Amino acid sequence: MSEENVPEEFELPNEEPLKPLDFVPENSEITWLTEKVDELKGILSAYVIGQEEVIELMLTGVLSNGHLLLEGVPGVAKTLASKVMSKAMNVDFSRIQFTPDLMPSDVIGTSVFNMKDSSFSFKKGPVFSNIVLIDEINRAPAKTQAALFEVMEERQITYDGQRYAMEFPFLVVATQNPVEQEGTYNLPEAQLDRFLFRIKMHYPDQREEEQILFRYRDNLSNPDLDTIRPALDASDIKRIQEIIEQVRIEEKLLSYIASITMKTRGHGRIYLGGSPRASLSMLKASKALSVLRGRDFVTPEDIQYVAKHVLNHRLILTPEAEMEGVTAEDVIREIISTIEVPR
Repeated sequence: MSEENVPEEFELPNEEPLKPLDFVPENSEITWLTEKVDELKGILSAYVIGQEEVIELMLTGVLSNGHLLLEGVPGVAKTLASKVMSKAMNVDFSRIQFTPDLMPSDVIGTSVFNMKDSSFSFKKGPVFSNIVLIDEINRAPAKTQAALFEVMEERQITYDGQRYAMEFPFLVVATQNPVEQEGTYNLPEAQLDRFLFRIKMHYPDQREEEQILFRYRDNLSNPDLDTIRPALDASDIKRIQEIIEQVRIEEKLLSYIASITMKTRGHGRIYLGGSPRASLSMLKASKALSVLRGRDFVTPEDIQYVAKHVLNHRLILTPEAEMEGVTAEDVIREIISTIEVPR
């Protein structure tokens, strides 16, 4: 990373052993990808202090073509992390501030009357971009949130019988504050299920807090993100996703993923368990994570790592479990601990 990017201061019989990727030459694609990922991590770490796990999960989501939901109290750099990530990739970016009076047409677009030929034409809304940051997504009412259903799942908009496809890549990064209640609307389960991860951002520790203060000791203005040189473009992202598709995952690990999801559907403390989309998300995310960590094969540890972030927003606990103070993460850890790890 150039200096200008840094601000100042899961045993099947007769199964063949795992083999490396067929296409990996001496100068491996994995090596190239790892270099790019390190560059991206460097850019993000230069601006977002003390959120290493968040950075890794965001990159996993972006490179596996999954939408992200960042959740945290105000001031933990949710919006900053999203903006820096978009600046680190040479793709279009748009930001939509969700508010209680926001209409669906403010997101997807609307018809405009052309007086010259007395016809209507479709004017695209801000969702037509590559990376779309939706700030405080839980502040808009249900009808506006529902405007995202089709575009998040099918990456297209249907308006007045006409289909408008999104350009590659298309990724929604949404933020929400879990504390505020006034003026907010809970996201419906159908929309939550469309997010690959819900990434919880926590407070920094004291050392990290001090680093933040040292950085801004002599400069209280917001960081200048225009100096960031992009590390990836759309063709690089496409190439990376093609590499991720070729990552090997053994059949026993597929069974491991299925077992985790099935356990959520019959657990005594879970009212609503994971859907097949949750299993597919674990598959996709674990393959991407393995590549980010310099491997061309998936390990059980990869699956365990992504499982809590894939499932934490998809599970609905029973009222009894909630009254006991049990969290979705507690149940996920319990489920993982009860399933035999494939070796």
